[in-house]
Amino acid sequence: MRIVVNKYLIGRHFVGLALWPFIVVKDSFLKDDEAFINHEKIHIRQQAELLVLPFYILYFAEYIIRVFQYRNLQLAYRNISFEREAYYNEDDLNYLKKRKPWSFIKYF
Repeated sequence: MRIVVNKYLIGRHFVGLALWPFIVVKDSFLKDDEAFINHEKIHIRQQAELLVLPFYILYFAEYIIRVFQYRNLQLAYRNISFEREAYYNEDDLNYLKKRKPWSFIKYF
């Protein structure tokens, strides 16, 4: 998986983004942050499981639902099932080796 540094692609609120098959980071020092990269790799796996485009559709649909639910953009983002799985497991660098397919479902 290729990690791309692009300080212009990412908005001011995000420092990284998984865009299958790439991980795009705002600053090159993030390439050495193992937990951060693991978080993005979890998103890459989620995207592959859902054949990429459905991942993005579900991600943004759930985000909109969470915005109405929490009435707070940051809280809505943190409670998207895909994000919950990634944040919960980002420090476990062996997570992707033992992760079962469609594991994000249990984070709904």
